[in-house]
Amino acid sequence: MKTLWTFSFSRWWAMVLKEFLQLKRDRITFGMVIGIPLAQLVLFGYAINTDPKHMPTAVIAADRSEFTRSFISAMEQTDYFRIVGEYPDEATGRKALLRGEAMFVLNVPADFTRDLLRGDRPALLVEADATDPVATGTALGAVEQIARSVARKDVGGSLAYLAEGEPPFAVHVHRLFNPEANSRNNIVPGLMGTILTLMMVLMTGLTMTRERERGTMENLLAMPVRPFEVMAGKIVPYIFIGLLQATLIQLAARFVFQVPFVGSVAALYFAALLFVAANLTVGITLSSIAKNQLQAMQMTFFYFLPNMLLSGFMFPFQGMPKWAQCIGNVLPLTYFNRLVRAIFLKGSAWGDLWPNVWPMMVFTVIVMAVAVKFYRKTLD
Repeated sequence: MKTLWTFSFSRWWAMVLKEFLQLKRDRITFGMVIGIPLAQLVLFGYAINTDPKHMPTAVIAADRSEFTRSFISAMEQTDYFRIVGEYPDEATGRKALLRGEAMFVLNVPADFTRDLLRGDRPALLVEADATDPVATGTALGAVEQIARSVARKDVGGSLAYLAEGEPPFAVHVHRLFNPEANSRNNIVPGLMGTILTLMMVLMTGLTMTRERERGTMENLLAMPVRPFEVMAGKIVPYIFIGLLQATLIQLAARFVFQVPFVGSVAALYFAALLFVAANLTVGITLSSIAKNQLQAMQMTFFYFLPNMLLSGFMFPFQGMPKWAQCIGNVLPLTYFNRLVRAIFLKGSAWGDLWPNVWPMMVFTVIVMAVAVKFYRKTLD
């Protein structure tokens, strides 16, 4: 009895070596131990930026003069705005905001210079896509300062009287789609994609590994079904679960959090269906690769982390460096966040949604092909 309660260094060291040996054999877990902290350091240290710069800005210039050119140049020099094009009318500019092609549209009215020289204090109009108030807030706050700096720089000589008192022209800011700059209107719709990503990938990520651990994998492999049929059969029940969760989140957003909904319910469910399918294929792929449920959960978290941080859900997408945006553009959550916010807040039409629909379709097809390939390997 005494030997059971006496500490033995040799027995303790044997257990330590045994655990290290297990870690060495479990390469996926060991990779997560190293990979997850490194990913967090890189993402939080380099990719995350709450003060985005060089945001796409369009110009509608019905009046061209040294004053308007100076104002546009001053906007670019602040680094918040990047001129991406010039549109002929307000309708085209509004369409660019709906599609996400521009985040700001500067509208220079006709006879702006004439009214300026008369001392009538004309106004420039800056329309902003305010669905994400964090992304546009600082930039819009700099607009008034731009007007003052342009007035001090360009109004001199015989026009010095215009620089007295208030700036000789005003800048009116219109925050479209979220005029009150309510962050809840941006976050709550984005929660739909975040919750669906975690739940769909996690639930399906455990399916194949559960089959192996319960000893039913052999029966499944012996069945006269093709790999794609097995994958599709396992996915379908979770599609209904995903749509049910999307319904609950939508109802909570509208009636609990009072998020405005101006789009099409059919468009929302179509986008949710594509997104659920995309994440289910990821879960099936991870479950085909993982050897047990613990590994499946680890890989789910490793997939979920960049989705949450690089999709534009928590931090402005435009504030990330180009390499981080390239990673974000591979993730389906990036496109779904744009879709759900456009449907909720903008009421975007089907044509405006398509640029964010087809990438999710391509992602689903590619990941499903990878899942089938890895499933075939288990048949050997």
